[in-house]
Amino acid sequence: MAAVSMNGSARAPASDIALEVRGLSHVYEAGDRAVPALQDIDMSVRAGRFIVIVGPSGCGKTSLLMMMAGLRAHSAGTLLCQGRPIPTPDPTRVGVVFQEASLFPWLTTLDNIEFPLSLRGVPAEERRRRAEAMLSLVGLKGFGARYPHELSGGMKQRVSIARGLVQDPPVLLMDEPFAALDEQTRMTMGHELLRIWSTTSKTVVFITHSLTEAVYLADEVYVMSPRPGRIIDHIEITLPRPRTYEMMATDVFGRLRERIWQQIRHAQ
Repeated sequence: MAAVSMNGSARAPASDIALEVRGLSHVYEAGDRAVPALQDIDMSVRAGRFIVIVGPSGCGKTSLLMMMAGLRAHSAGTLLCQGRPIPTPDPTRVGVVFQEASLFPWLTTLDNIEFPLSLRGVPAEERRRRAEAMLSLVGLKGFGARYPHELSGGMKQRVSIARGLVQDPPVLLMDEPFAALDEQTRMTMGHELLRIWSTTSKTVVFITHSLTEAVYLADEVYVMSPRPGRIIDHIEITLPRPRTYEMMATDVFGRLRERIWQQIRHAQ
């Protein structure tokens, strides 16, 4: 089902589209059975927007994100990043931050951030300069020589975000990056992510199960149905920026969160 925005806005010009998904479907082969995972997904993500995808567990959110990253193929439909297909990972166009920080325990913070650049053969001096800039951006200046076991969970995720940004991709995909954090740290990290996003002007696609987090972070929220995952609602979040914690107590915030919840609840 095609997504309809809350304010009925017209589709953006093609040159302004960072990710274009049209009629995307996917079927997993499970032995002699075909299991439909995604069905007729339509999304048009404008450059510089913060997009959040929510939906029940198993609806295909992560599968969709992995397809956007070039890490997983789709069975039917079209998926374009900056106007071109992305059949394999392309860190010059798309960076990915996973739920687990997945840092190398034997590398320092700076070395972990530099790692993707070292794979591409970027000279050591440039690697260090870019890694230090990212370390400062995520608020960890002075922690470059620390090892992962010396960092808190929130700090590890900051390093993971820095590693996703260090190659300067225009699109950043984030798969529930704060799910393992306690509530206070999670709220702090969400606020920090918005600061980083406003500084870098990246296009962000963010998956979460938290409806509060979705409304707080997003410009737009896409709501997915249970498997096979479909887009059942597309909501423009009209809260002003910069976002503040006090907004969570407003009637507008509550109505937006309730709309998402009712869509998910009635779809199950």
